[in-house]
Amino acid sequence: MKMTFCAPCIFGLEGICANEFRFLGLENVRAENGRVLFDGDFSSMARANINSRYAERIQVLLAEFRATTFNELFERVKAIRWADFIGMSDAFPVKGSCLNSKLMSVPDCQKIIKKAIVQSLSERYMLSWFEETGAPRQVQFLIMNDRVSILLDTSGSGLHKRGYRAQSNEAPIKETLAAAMAELAGVRPSHYVVDPMCGSGTILIEAAMKALRIAPGLNRSFAAERWSCVPDGVFEQERERAKENINRDCAFHAEGYDIDGAALEVAKSNAEKAGVADRVTFQKRDIRDFELPEGYCTVITNPPYGERLLDLHAAEELYAVMGERFKKESGKRYTIITPDDDFEKIFGRRADKRRKTYNGTLKCQIYIYK
Repeated sequence: MKMTFCAPCIFGLEGICANEFRFLGLENVRAENGRVLFDGDFSSMARANINSRYAERIQVLLAEFRATTFNELFERVKAIRWADFIGMSDAFPVKGSCLNSKLMSVPDCQKIIKKAIVQSLSERYMLSWFEETGAPRQVQFLIMNDRVSILLDTSGSGLHKRGYRAQSNEAPIKETLAAAMAELAGVRPSHYVVDPMCGSGTILIEAAMKALRIAPGLNRSFAAERWSCVPDGVFEQERERAKENINRDCAFHAEGYDIDGAALEVAKSNAEKAGVADRVTFQKRDIRDFELPEGYCTVITNPPYGERLLDLHAAEELYAVMGERFKKESGKRYTIITPDDDFEKIFGRRADKRRKTYNGTLKCQIYIYK
């Protein structure tokens, strides 16, 4: 069965996510604001879930249409072939959001959409009541500028939850964003990567997984694995494919430093769970004592800042120290994320490239120095 899939992603990462999907061999990939669409079957869905480093989740895009009344919403939702995905006993909770539309009541839209699904399934299964005791099909809707998107979530927990980070420090960076920083930094299997303020190690772990081609979703489960409509063996086949793609015969190694000993212990545990403990080492060291190693080096870091652990003055003092320590030398690359618009001025030089994005709800920029 051919379907259209939607992969929401962090704003600013749409192009990276789209390129990843093309590399995975997915069909008709197109990037839009905050999401990437592609076409395919259930194997494509499993491949995207298991392999995507940058998408937040994978959804089946069931329909998109304009609606300004509850009657329009009801009829268009009812027309969707819900029985292709939902069995007689399956649960189908509904959630969503509304923005800048005539239909702005989320609870009312939830009720209308639920009612329309029940009506559609009732006509197909000749039932008036659904117990919903089976595996859930999470229905999601987005109504923005009177345009309605109806989706089914296939991932379950967000794809940033790789399974290795049971613990984290006080203000961790999201795994999908850390992976994007590794991509923007140009991390390759031969690279030596350093994070001098590594916290719980997420950036280095994501860089190592990218270099070794370890699929981020290899060791976790997905909601669609419990769907009766998904052919047997689909996820198993894609997991085997991902395992065959792992490359441990490379020179990649990384080092992480931090002043927080407890965070470093968490980082070591996370690296072990992620299967990259033999490639990443951690030491307690202050950024003020950071020295550049000889030869090629890729520095990637998420320094603490005003709304994350440090007050603004302390954060800006830290940027000045970074400017002194991160010297412009041949073979040295630096990739830094911060929400501070004055970062370049305090750091001491302009970045070669900048990319706007979000770290959680915080507007940030990724500064890239070559």
